[in-house]
Amino acid sequence: MSKAMISRLVKSEDLNHHGTLFAGRVAEWFVEACFICGAKATERAENIVCLKIHGLTFTEPANKGDILNFEARIAKAGRTSFVVYGKITKNNSDIVLSDGFITFVFVDEKGKPIPHNIVLEDPIDEEDKEIRKRAENII
Repeated sequence: MSKAMISRLVKSEDLNHHGTLFAGRVAEWFVEACFICGAKATERAENIVCLKIHGLTFTEPANKGDILNFEARIAKAGRTSFVVYGKITKNNSDIVLSDGFITFVFVDEKGKPIPHNIVLEDPIDEEDKEIRKRAENII
Protein backbone atom coordinates (compact mmCIF):
# COMPACT_ATOMS: atom_id res chain seq x y z
CA MET A 1 0.00 0.00 0.00
CA SER A 2 1.29 3.43 -0.91
CA LYS A 3 1.34 5.61 2.15
CA ALA A 4 2.97 8.88 3.14
CA MET A 5 3.51 10.22 6.63
CA ILE A 6 4.87 13.68 7.33
CA SER A 7 4.88 15.98 10.34
CA ARG A 8 4.80 19.75 10.65
CA LEU A 9 5.47 22.10 13.54
CA VAL A 10 2.91 24.90 13.91
CA LYS A 11 4.84 28.18 14.12
CA SER A 12 3.80 31.79 14.71
CA GLU A 13 3.71 32.56 10.99
CA ASP A 14 1.14 29.75 10.50
CA LEU A 15 -1.48 31.32 12.80
CA ASN A 16 -4.61 33.26 11.92
CA HIS A 17 -6.09 36.33 13.63
CA HIS A 18 -7.57 34.07 16.35
CA GLY A 19 -4.14 32.70 17.28
CA THR A 20 -4.90 29.23 15.92
CA LEU A 21 -3.58 27.49 12.83
CA PHE A 22 -4.77 29.15 9.62
CA ALA A 23 -6.98 26.78 7.60
CA GLY A 24 -5.21 27.79 4.38
CA ARG A 25 -1.89 26.58 5.76
CA VAL A 26 -3.45 23.26 6.82
CA ALA A 27 -4.94 22.86 3.34
CA GLU A 28 -1.52 23.54 1.77
CA TRP A 29 0.16 20.92 3.95
CA PHE A 30 -2.72 18.48 3.37
CA VAL A 31 -2.40 18.75 -0.42
CA GLU A 32 1.37 18.33 -0.16
CA ALA A 33 1.07 15.15 1.96
CA CYS A 34 -1.50 13.65 -0.42
CA PHE A 35 0.61 14.62 -3.44
CA ILE A 36 3.67 12.93 -1.90
CA CYS A 37 1.61 9.76 -1.43
CA GLY A 38 0.64 9.81 -5.11
CA ALA A 39 4.21 10.54 -6.19
CA LYS A 40 5.45 7.55 -4.20
CA ALA A 41 2.83 5.32 -5.83
CA THR A 42 3.54 6.44 -9.40
CA GLU A 43 7.25 7.33 -9.04
CA ARG A 44 6.63 10.24 -11.43
CA ALA A 45 5.63 13.39 -9.54
CA GLU A 46 5.91 15.56 -12.65
CA ASN A 47 2.85 13.82 -14.14
CA ILE A 48 0.48 14.43 -11.23
CA VAL A 49 -2.01 17.30 -11.12
CA CYS A 50 -4.59 18.04 -8.44
CA LEU A 51 -8.17 17.95 -9.70
CA LYS A 52 -10.31 18.40 -6.60
CA ILE A 53 -10.24 18.50 -2.82
CA HIS A 54 -13.25 16.67 -1.34
CA GLY A 55 -14.69 17.29 2.11
CA LEU A 56 -11.68 18.65 3.97
CA THR A 57 -13.22 19.20 7.37
CA PHE A 58 -11.73 20.78 10.48
CA THR A 59 -12.93 19.41 13.81
CA GLU A 60 -10.20 20.54 16.23
CA PRO A 61 -7.99 23.66 16.33
CA ALA A 62 -4.20 23.56 16.34
CA ASN A 63 -2.02 26.01 18.23
CA LYS A 64 1.52 27.29 18.09
CA GLY A 65 3.88 24.53 19.16
CA ASP A 66 1.60 21.67 18.14
CA ILE A 67 3.09 18.99 15.94
CA LEU A 68 0.70 17.91 13.20
CA ASN A 69 0.95 14.43 11.74
CA PHE A 70 -0.30 13.91 8.19
CA GLU A 71 -1.06 10.40 7.00
CA ALA A 72 -2.09 9.84 3.39
CA ARG A 73 -2.95 6.68 1.46
CA ILE A 74 -4.34 5.78 -1.94
CA ALA A 75 -8.05 5.09 -1.46
CA LYS A 76 -9.27 4.59 -5.02
CA ALA A 77 -7.63 4.17 -8.41
CA GLY A 78 -9.16 4.57 -11.83
CA ARG A 79 -7.27 4.35 -15.12
CA THR A 80 -5.90 7.93 -15.22
CA SER A 81 -7.09 9.35 -11.90
CA PHE A 82 -6.69 8.32 -8.29
CA VAL A 83 -8.06 9.43 -4.95
CA VAL A 84 -5.89 9.91 -1.88
CA TYR A 85 -7.29 9.97 1.64
CA GLY A 86 -5.52 12.15 4.17
CA LYS A 87 -5.97 12.60 7.88
CA ILE A 88 -4.32 14.93 10.36
CA THR A 89 -3.69 14.27 14.04
CA LYS A 90 -1.66 16.30 16.50
CA ASN A 91 0.82 15.76 19.31
CA ASN A 92 0.83 11.94 19.08
CA SER A 93 -2.92 11.78 19.73
CA ASP A 94 -5.32 9.57 17.79
CA ILE A 95 -7.88 12.39 17.68
CA VAL A 96 -8.43 13.40 14.06
CA LEU A 97 -8.02 17.14 13.60
CA SER A 98 -9.04 17.06 9.96
CA ASP A 99 -9.50 14.62 7.11
CA GLY A 100 -10.62 14.48 3.51
CA PHE A 101 -9.86 13.23 0.02
CA ILE A 102 -8.09 14.61 -3.04
CA THR A 103 -8.52 13.46 -6.62
CA PHE A 104 -5.40 13.63 -8.77
CA VAL A 105 -5.04 13.02 -12.50
CA PHE A 106 -1.96 11.55 -14.13
CA VAL A 107 -1.07 13.51 -17.31
CA ASP A 108 1.54 13.61 -20.06
CA GLU A 109 3.67 16.65 -20.94
CA LYS A 110 0.75 18.15 -22.90
CA GLY A 111 -1.68 17.77 -19.98
CA LYS A 112 -3.55 14.84 -21.54
CA PRO A 113 -4.63 12.13 -19.04
CA ILE A 114 -2.58 8.94 -19.28
CA PRO A 115 -2.65 5.66 -17.30
CA HIS A 116 -0.89 5.82 -13.93
CA ASN A 117 -0.65 2.04 -13.44
CA ILE A 118 -1.56 2.15 -9.74
CA VAL A 119 -2.91 -1.18 -8.55
CA LEU A 120 -4.56 -1.22 -5.14
CA GLU A 121 -3.82 -4.17 -2.89
CA ASP A 122 -6.56 -5.67 -0.73
CA PRO A 123 -7.48 -3.53 2.30
CA ILE A 124 -5.18 -4.23 5.23
CA ASP A 125 -7.59 -3.46 8.09
CA GLU A 126 -11.06 -2.14 8.97
CA GLU A 127 -9.91 1.49 8.73
CA ASP A 128 -8.65 0.87 5.20
CA LYS A 129 -11.98 -0.78 4.26
CA GLU A 130 -13.93 2.20 5.61
CA ILE A 131 -11.74 4.73 3.80
CA ARG A 132 -12.16 2.87 0.50
CA LYS A 133 -15.91 2.70 1.04
CA ARG A 134 -16.03 6.47 1.59
CA ALA A 135 -13.84 6.99 -1.51
CA GLU A 136 -16.23 4.99 -3.71
CA ASN A 137 -18.80 7.78 -3.30
CA ILE A 138 -16.39 10.39 -4.66
CA ILE A 139 -16.93 11.35 -8.29
